Amino acid sequence: MTFVLVALGGALGACVRFHTDRWVQARHDTGFPWGTVTVNAIGSLILGFLAGVALFGVPIPVLQTFIGVGFCGALTTFSTFSYESVRLLLDGARLFAALNVVVTVLAGIGSGVLGVVLAAAIWG
Repeated sequence: MTFVLVALGGALGACVRFHTDRWVQARHDTGFPWGTVTVNAIGSLILGFLAGVALFGVPIPVLQTFIGVGFCGALTTFSTFSYESVRLLLDGARLFAALNVVVTVLAGIGSGVLGVVLAAAIWG
């Protein structure tokens, strides 16, 4: 059952990631990877929320498996973030490369903390 939950969540997360990335990127006329930053921030928010829910003892293991491992595992992407940072650097866009690293890390941590705070507001 766990395998099925992860697989279904992953399939959904991969589709959402692809379409969200394309949708966001189409609205920005720069080489900066806003789509990847967006999906990573959204995934961090969701995972932070699930972590916050777990901290307050709300048992939702099926949702944590489906959403946390499957959906967010496919939605978020460290490999694409790394690739885009290196690509920007090799293309001579050093400022964008550095900004991508800083913005992605800060957005991820900030979104994760916000997720925990939202869970605390609901269950805390």
